[in-house]
Amino acid sequence: MAAAVRAGSWHRGVISVARHGSHSSTALKPQYDAVIIGAGHNGLIASAYLQKGGLKTAVLERRHVLGGAAVSEEIIPGFHFSRASYLLSLLRPHIYQDLELKKHGLKVYMRDPYSFTPMLEDGVRGRPPPSLTLGADLAKTQQEIGKFSEKDAKVYPDFLSYLERLACAIHPLLDAPPVDIPGLTQGSLRKKISALRSLKPLVKSGLKLGKNIPDFYELVTAPAMKVLNRWFESEPLRATLATDSVIGANTSPNNPGSGYVLLHHVMGELEKEKGAWGYVEGGMGGVSQSIALSARSLGADIFTNRDVEQVLVGQDGSAKGVVLTDGTEVHSKVVLSNATPYITFKQLTPQDALPEAFITAVDQIDYTSPVTKINVAVDKLPNFLAAPNSADGKPGPHHQCSIHLNCESVEVLEEAYREGQRGRPSSRPMIEMTIPSVLDPTLAPPGCHVVSLFIQFTPYLLEGCHAWTDEDRGRFADTVFDWVERYAPGFKKSIVGKDILTPADLERVFGLTGGNIFHGSMSLDQLYLARPLPSVADYRSPVKGLYLCGSGSHPGGGVMGAAGWNSALRVLADFKRL
Repeated sequence: MAAAVRAGSWHRGVISVARHGSHSSTALKPQYDAVIIGAGHNGLIASAYLQKGGLKTAVLERRHVLGGAAVSEEIIPGFHFSRASYLLSLLRPHIYQDLELKKHGLKVYMRDPYSFTPMLEDGVRGRPPPSLTLGADLAKTQQEIGKFSEKDAKVYPDFLSYLERLACAIHPLLDAPPVDIPGLTQGSLRKKISALRSLKPLVKSGLKLGKNIPDFYELVTAPAMKVLNRWFESEPLRATLATDSVIGANTSPNNPGSGYVLLHHVMGELEKEKGAWGYVEGGMGGVSQSIALSARSLGADIFTNRDVEQVLVGQDGSAKGVVLTDGTEVHSKVVLSNATPYITFKQLTPQDALPEAFITAVDQIDYTSPVTKINVAVDKLPNFLAAPNSADGKPGPHHQCSIHLNCESVEVLEEAYREGQRGRPSSRPMIEMTIPSVLDPTLAPPGCHVVSLFIQFTPYLLEGCHAWTDEDRGRFADTVFDWVERYAPGFKKSIVGKDILTPADLERVFGLTGGNIFHGSMSLDQLYLARPLPSVADYRSPVKGLYLCGSGSHPGGGVMGAAGWNSALRVLADFKRL
């Protein structure tokens, strides 16, 4: 999902070709007002807004393709994959409008229904096994839930309203930097009065929440199951909803704080539909490409195959630009890093330019990831026992959904989590399967499909100490495919190619420290005023003129573009005082 979000040691012979052209014909200049490290969506969005604000901006991407984790790649001939991030929802609406992304080619296929959870139990009297389908049609959804619990079906609309009230109330916090604590507590009276404006979004959220503040506090701090158990009694519904509380996160739905992850994944909006998720035409690289086209139309220079080696820091202790791995120096008045905080401060910034205590704090940021992503090319549509394909072979409504496998009960999710914590890939992993080619015919040859498998729980190191080998990857992929086969017989024979990305592969290829799709854990100790650390929550760093603009800063991974937008506002405000 997250946006969720979300390479590596893919099999020899598999090619890697960018779906969307991204090379700039503009020559790299030696001097800019702003240089951005990394062309992920936040970096691209920051470049557009900085350029709109009058700063000549360059974006430098180390890979051959734009987008960071939001990329489209033809890793198997004829099949175009959203190689890491695979669904769109949390792109902030004002960014969508400001940058005219539809004009610049962004097309989204909305999904309805959007969730399908098949079961493995035998059907009665020859009928298919049971399944649960959720969609925008509330009456149909209640009918589906009613197969398992009439009580749950009745209260489900109230549950959706409850989540929407809480999600809408925190939108003001997403679209603004955190409260400026240094500004409120240090400096002149004029500076403190100016910093009072940073309280406005927090006050606005508080007023929106009103009497719901206790509910909000409980949801973001409690285990998701504490909330879900109070609302619902049927296992398939509770387990399906619980997946949103752990997706991409190394946690269990019974762990405190998992409620926030649940809320995080329902706070999006797509085509004015609250909480909706959709497929981008051409894959997630279509989002990045539309943002890049918008930024270039505003005058930004965007380059691929430009690998930054280090931030240049002057004798006065301020950022002066960057040096590339080929020795090229690009000078600027400010530098924004779309890399993770760890890469930014431990690899790109000279260590003698940072306080020792700060470096120690950076080392403590949690980047643990439970995610393995497997991209699969198949030569026929998966055929689920719980919803058999029609005689004409055309996709059914369930094929467009997020398909939840091994999600019949919360205990199945719990056991998968426990195995992962012991340093072993889950023997019955949680699998979120999507087949975007059922709505987007541009992704695969006729009759064929691309399948995304987002899998938990897998460790970064096996048994806590061993790196993944190709044999390990192959064994785990076989385990995953065996489980898919149980739900959809014939799946294994339909596979024509695969791309396996463990947490370590996600780190190596996409620069996601620890393989974490959010640029750092979305735990309560790493949110808002503490993201990524309390001392740099305002996007500024200890090095004057060096800023964070990626998902490792507020409001975190999955909320597409908010960090880029907020950091650009911060830079523009500071630039006036330079």
